[in-house]
Amino acid sequence: MDSAAAAPNAVPGTRTGEPAWVEHVMWWHVYPLGFVGAEVRPDSAVEDRQVEHRLGRIEGWLDHVVDLGLNGLLLGPVFASSTHGYDTVDHFRIDPRLGDDGDFDHLVHAAHERGVRVLLDGVFNHVGRDHPAFRALATDGPGATTADLFAVDWSGWQPGQPVPVGSFEGHDILVALDHATQATEDLVVAVMTHWLERGVDGWRLDAAYAVPPAFWARVLPRVRERFPDAWFSGEVIHGDTAAIVRESTMDSTTQYELWQGIWHGIADRNCYELAHAIERHDELLATFAPSTFVGNHDVTRIASAVGEGFAAHALAVLCTVAGTPSVYAGDEFGWTGVKEEREGGDDAVRPAFPDVPPVPTGAAADLLHAHQALIALRRRHPWLHRAHTDVVHLDNTALVLRTATDREAVVTALNLAPEPVVLPAADATRVEVGAGDLSEGRLRLPAAGWAVLTA
Repeated sequence: MDSAAAAPNAVPGTRTGEPAWVEHVMWWHVYPLGFVGAEVRPDSAVEDRQVEHRLGRIEGWLDHVVDLGLNGLLLGPVFASSTHGYDTVDHFRIDPRLGDDGDFDHLVHAAHERGVRVLLDGVFNHVGRDHPAFRALATDGPGATTADLFAVDWSGWQPGQPVPVGSFEGHDILVALDHATQATEDLVVAVMTHWLERGVDGWRLDAAYAVPPAFWARVLPRVRERFPDAWFSGEVIHGDTAAIVRESTMDSTTQYELWQGIWHGIADRNCYELAHAIERHDELLATFAPSTFVGNHDVTRIASAVGEGFAAHALAVLCTVAGTPSVYAGDEFGWTGVKEEREGGDDAVRPAFPDVPPVPTGAAADLLHAHQALIALRRRHPWLHRAHTDVVHLDNTALVLRTATDREAVVTALNLAPEPVVLPAADATRVEVGAGDLSEGRLRLPAAGWAVLTA
């Protein structure tokens, strides 16, 4: 494993940049409970559930991950929870619907044997209402040994009354932790180091935008002091992400602005919006390399968002602009699914997977091959991780991007129109992926075509 270079006389637990291995990693993002076909809203309490050894179903797809060219497994919640995984009741126990410690250790070992790193989803903004630490408050009130984990105004409270605690974004089952206390800080450090000791490579920090950056700035150096090679990417949906990274010491944040620019730009045939998002994306690189995606467990699948014929266009952008990319499992086959704002509205984008990868045909096979080719191109050019992108050509339905260093360049051309178009090739000399004819410095793309070229 590569390790991050530490500055001379650096304070333990600090570093001047992300771990060196991150430049080369690309993730396959899995929502485990859905993937293995577990019941997401069971009737039984966690303590009454029998262990179901289902994590091996993910292991059965690891060769597919490698065949795609990916080398990271980004796991959604795996800890014991009441329902969907984000209402944790025990951070130190694998959810019995998925398996046990042995199943988890086997999955991590199998991934590492294939050169695949593992990232865990850490839900540290809140816990489930059924978490024992919170249930203790209902009986013991402010005298509970876990009272410091939660911000509660106890004035006027009487035993038997509901505990007046904050929730996460109005979700009553999600009880907010108090990030000003030493107890919460110590809990999160203990959870992170426990699973890093078990072999994971880093953490996705769920709802990091809801947690004060100062909290992460206290927690992460303590974890890095023991695990300097760990990587931390926070889920940040809005706000000044560069400032959040600087203040929190997180290595990265999710790039929702780029995701929105890609799918709106393509779906609305408005390349200006996409170009604007890329220009904004470029501004972040002086501070960090964002975590980029065109699909995840919380959003409508890209094939549904932009149309199945344009999913490869979105992927071409993802694979040729800066960042640490992830592919949401199933997107490589063009699977569809629309997120809806209702109970169960995530189910369509979090389906059960078959025991073994399907053998696609037709358009699905073409999209799978596009994933393999674009990921391979990205792997051949790891400098894309922090390279800047220029917009070379722009109109409503056509876009040419040039991502480059002073020695190498990758050019991405998109045509969203129903007729062919001729575009500048930006000094590129060869079509690497996609369908395009290059002649005398001009690139002819077919209707709804795309291509990636190199100089």
